[in-house]
Amino acid sequence: MNDVKLTSTLAFRLGTLGAVMTERFSARLAAHGLKPKHAGLLVVLESGTATSQLDIAKLMNVAPSLVVSLADRLEELGAVRRERDPVDRRRQTLALTREGRELLATCAAAAAELDAELTDELGPGETEALRSVLGTLARRHGLPAD
Repeated sequence: MNDVKLTSTLAFRLGTLGAVMTERFSARLAAHGLKPKHAGLLVVLESGTATSQLDIAKLMNVAPSLVVSLADRLEELGAVRRERDPVDRRRQTLALTREGRELLATCAAAAAELDAELTDELGPGETEALRSVLGTLARRHGLPAD
């Protein structure tokens, strides 16, 4: 048996901190009628990496029906609009609206506030090191990091 304590592993620490931060982020987004996956969809649309609902589902690693549900809510808020793909009229694409960009900025501000809370006892160098390492790990796993 090895002498590694579960609580000392990066997997446990990142998972636990991730759960806490997700809960806090969710609470802040709920004030705007959103969930973190709504913010994720807005990020995908802003990045331009995918626009069709099916491609977005693959990129987000979720069921296409969830993307439809997320898009329905964002469309209600005026944050996205659905359009028929001019090349393949069977496909619907999603486009970010001005309201969607404003909503994404609201989500980013909420996340930045949480960043400040998370790192309030760290020095600037430690905060930047944490940001850099997490960015490197995210990129290595195909996640957005910029």
